[in-house]
Amino acid sequence: MPKHRPCGLRAAMMLGALSLAGQATASELIYYPRNPSFGGNPAYGHVLLNSALATKTHTDPGLDDDRGLEEKTPLEQFNETLERQVINRLTTAATSRIMGPNGNLIPGNLETDNFIINVADIGNGMLNVTTTDKLTGASTQFIVSSQ
Repeated sequence: MPKHRPCGLRAAMMLGALSLAGQATASELIYYPRNPSFGGNPAYGHVLLNSALATKTHTDPGLDDDRGLEEKTPLEQFNETLERQVINRLTTAATSRIMGPNGNLIPGNLETDNFIINVADIGNGMLNVTTTDKLTGASTQFIVSSQ
């Protein structure tokens, strides 16, 4: 059997450790943002969105059923569009009564089945428009220029 030389093995290990223990080098830490909203690569946006959607656990407690807005049937979409068109026509008819031929508001009152619209001149070319819901009594108001 060959003779092992523990002294030579120790010397080799010491020499290896000393050669690795040279001067440590470090470089500056550089931050690269990932999120495109904060200067990151725009190509990474889909990864962030997919990650957010995959981990999303919040549901809207105000929804009566499990369907979101995107999952409406064509009939439901049609009815909503029809309702918006009817409301738009009613709004156009109401505004034609409180607007002059040149598009300026005319001070006065307009009463519909559900609302009372009051246009009051508050001076300096400004008008106060107040809309009151007859059913609830709630009202909103805003100030506009009469010119």
